[in-house]
Amino acid sequence: MTHTYKVSGMTCGGCQAKVQGLLSKVPGAKNVAINLAKGEAIIEMDKHIATGELKEALIDYPKYQLSETNHQLHIVAPVIAEEEAKSWIETYKPILLIFGYIIGITLLVEYIHGEFFWMRWMSHFMAGFFLVFSFFKLLNLKGFAESYSMYDIVAKKWSGWGYVYAFAELALGIAFLTGFSPILTNIVTFVVMTVSIIGVLQSVANKRKIKCACLGAVFNLPMSTITIIEDALMIGMSAIMLIKML
Repeated sequence: MTHTYKVSGMTCGGCQAKVQGLLSKVPGAKNVAINLAKGEAIIEMDKHIATGELKEALIDYPKYQLSETNHQLHIVAPVIAEEEAKSWIETYKPILLIFGYIIGITLLVEYIHGEFFWMRWMSHFMAGFFLVFSFFKLLNLKGFAESYSMYDIVAKKWSGWGYVYAFAELALGIAFLTGFSPILTNIVTFVVMTVSIIGVLQSVANKRKIKCACLGAVFNLPMSTITIIEDALMIGMSAIMLIKML
């Protein structure tokens, strides 16, 4: 069954992520979709959850007030959020453009050098990836940290990891761009991204309808195989570079 509730007090993507995270922790809540524009929480339940339990989940954040609507939805199929109703290209346009820019610029660098050198290209690509993605995370650091804590295995236990992670990406981007200690940089990248992908795999496997925090709280991108590909690409490139250097 799926119910829709009114939630007041949400003003930004960070609020959206916080409410979604809190309601997702309520026992019996299978999927939680937040419509920020309408101020609604759409909750798919394994069993009926009393409204009081949902209100209790938000009690530490009094500015968020949950109430029942006059049109509760009692359906079996999951509710499709507005973002999911968009076409695939429209939904993932920000990521596609970012990857297109990074690939184009790094290929141009190789063209300027007069030859294509795989190791140099991968290093520049990873620099661009981490610098751009950390930029979007830092635009709303709190919003990113709250979104990230919804699925990352480390951030779930320590909310501060989301804040550290954004700066870790920035540091890795600078390290790849400047060529700082390539072996150490690639080892850190391999470890950090491997840990990161675990939570992503779990969320996609469980078909949880949550927001991907890869571009921070700026874009409302759904968690999907695209997120897996992003992390796997960084893991693969760092592994290849380590093998070549060791």
